Amino acid sequence: MPRQAIHTARAPAAIGTYSQAVAIGNLVHLSGQIPLNPETDELETSPRTAMIQVFENLRAVAEATGGALDDIAKVNIYLTDLDQFSLLNEIMAEYFSEPYPARAAIEVNALPKGACVEIDAVMVVQESPVDS
Repeated sequence: MPRQAIHTARAPAAIGTYSQAVAIGNLVHLSGQIPLNPETDELETSPRTAMIQVFENLRAVAEATGGALDDIAKVNIYLTDLDQFSLLNEIMAEYFSEPYPARAAIEVNALPKGACVEIDAVMVVQESPVDS
């Protein structure tokens, strides 16, 4: 089955050898997003603004596939401080509606560029971006 790389200028450009997302049929794997502002290339550092920026970046990539955040089936969340877990839940509830995606939340020692949060996702869209 053919794969299609997804790219949008509304999210930060890849900072390595990966695509912002890859679609295989209706299944889309969104690469991890850190809180880089795509307009300024500056890293958001406060936990609240960082989490908001990550969800905005995920939304931009999801929309570039013809999907939306509510099409996300699974997220993996990496935090450098698990004490921010309740803040994460609060902000995530502003971006997703029930049924919420399945998820894992993991504390890690470090993230790219010194970010405090990174989130990747798996999404299922109605129409394959590969066929569009």
